[in-house]
Parts: sequence; structure tokens; C-alpha cells
Amino acid sequence: FCYIVACADGTYYTGWAVDPEKRVKVHNAGRGAKYTKMRLPVKLVYVEEQPDRKTAMKREIAIKKMTREKKQKLITQ
Repeated sequence: FCYIVACADGTYYTGWAVDPEKRVKVHNAGRGAKYTKMRLPVKLVYVEEQPDRKTAMKREIAIKKMTREKKQKLITQ
């Protein structure tokens, strides 16, 4: 899966995980990415299923390159 979380400061963080719900719990426990560690709590706002890890990682990179506006459109679809 590729996922987006909304951080407490209003920013977005994009990542990939086998289990997005579990990954969000890891983020909120302060053991996730360095970026989210300083912006807790985070809330899962978007999940996109991918066929495999490699595809999920490519999609993560593509989403990270999007503008904030494009990410918001993706989330609200």
C-alpha cells in the first residue's frame, strides 16, 4: 500500500507499508519516520493498494513530487 497521513502541523507525509493502519500506530508511537516524529499525532487520510512493494515505492515517490494541492485532490477523490 501507499499511504498519506496528515500531521498535527497540517503537513502531509507519504509512505508505503504492508499494513498502513499498523504503520500509522508506529508513527504515532514516535518510532516512525523522523519527519512525523516531530509532528504528532498523525492521521491516515489516504490509502492506495499496490500490487507489490516495488510499485508501492514508485507510487510513493510520484506522490511526494506532487504539489500540496494535487495531494489534497487525491485525498478528497
